[in-house]
Amino acid sequence: MDSTPGHSWNITLDEAKKLQNSLAQKTKICQLPSNIKRVAGFDVSYLKEENILIAGMVIIDYPSLNFCDSFVITDQISFPYIPGYLSFREAPVLLKLIEKHHHLADIFVFDGHGIAHPRGFGIASHIGVLTNGPSIGCAKKKLVGEYNLPEITRGAKTDLTLKGKIIGKVLRTKDKTKPVFVSVGHLVSLDEATQFILNCTGKYRLPEPTRLAHLTVSKYRKSIMSL
Repeated sequence: MDSTPGHSWNITLDEAKKLQNSLAQKTKICQLPSNIKRVAGFDVSYLKEENILIAGMVIIDYPSLNFCDSFVITDQISFPYIPGYLSFREAPVLLKLIEKHHHLADIFVFDGHGIAHPRGFGIASHIGVLTNGPSIGCAKKKLVGEYNLPEITRGAKTDLTLKGKIIGKVLRTKDKTKPVFVSVGHLVSLDEATQFILNCTGKYRLPEPTRLAHLTVSKYRKSIMSL
């Protein structure tokens, strides 16, 4: 994987839209390498009053899902919250983490979308393309598309479609719980991404990489607020 972001983040909304449309052409859907041994999961939290982002990166072993390491970094919020443009708000701080620790992981999992996005270029695809590494989006809610609910048992899945095209999978990771929304980020196929997320899920609804990243960020946030 590469570690250096390839464009400026100080841009207008119109420029961001054009950039997404352009970079989306570089997204590659292909077979996932067979030698995946370490997975990085990411999460971002906010201290809005202080205009601060808190980003977490957790490394777990695969397929055991054992915890290996975690890292946290803070930064200033420099882009407003606008649905469909999450990467311009969160990717800069996540890329700072990746620049330092990208060598520790073989694949990235994001609490967000990949190609299941209005312009086919969510945060999982954006960072995947910039780092030239395998990445998967696993979101708690859909951003775009239509779907039927999968059966209530673990492993059940249905297609997430947009204008007749399959852009993701709606995956039940735990019996009788809400499904998650899986999509290709970069350098992985949808079927492999879906199975990989299922493989990364234990007794909880969310996959361990992003679940543990969320816990890491939440713990750090509480420690800051208690000062």
